[in-house]
Amino acid sequence: MSDIGSRTEPGKRTLRRELLAARNGLTVDDVRQAARSLARRALELPELARARTVAAYVSVGAEPGTLVLLDALRERGVRVLLPALLPDNDLDWGAYTGEGSLARVQHGGRMALFEPAGRRLGPDAVTAADAVLLPGLAVDARGLRLGRGGGSYDRVLARLERADAHPALVVLLYDSEVVAHVPEEPHDRPVQAVVTPSGVRRFT
Repeated sequence: MSDIGSRTEPGKRTLRRELLAARNGLTVDDVRQAARSLARRALELPELARARTVAAYVSVGAEPGTLVLLDALRERGVRVLLPALLPDNDLDWGAYTGEGSLARVQHGGRMALFEPAGRRLGPDAVTAADAVLLPGLAVDARGLRLGRGGGSYDRVLARLERADAHPALVVLLYDSEVVAHVPEEPHDRPVQAVVTPSGVRRFT
């Protein structure tokens, strides 16, 4: 399901480089302040207000911060699922029960990820989620998301489709990452909303 090698990949690679360079220019304070604003905006979403199970992820580096939001969801009594990267780039899932339930995992030469340290629930656990918070680098006016190119979340979205599961799909980004156009491929699926530090934008 990876988009590597496709016709639109050169355009995606260029856009990814530009967006990652912008993120790398952020200070620790920039990231921390944005994380608080993101959590506040996301918690106002009706899709999260009524969710019993949310599949999310732990941000790393200069990604829009998620830990404040994860803890706030737990305080509401929401069951939070977090991914664990498998060798084939698919995702397994485990429950988040606080920062103490996370393990720092190094996957080869990539950036280390924070994954659930407890029992694995299997790749299909995501199909029980009422909302899925997706990482990304950009989203466009159609709701098409640009990921990092590994294909992990393409697999998640395909799994949801096969299971006829229809959770709310929400991407968390910085304001500047809502762009006019993202190169499109046949397997791409739009999200319903993007949350940025300044607000929420919905897509039809």
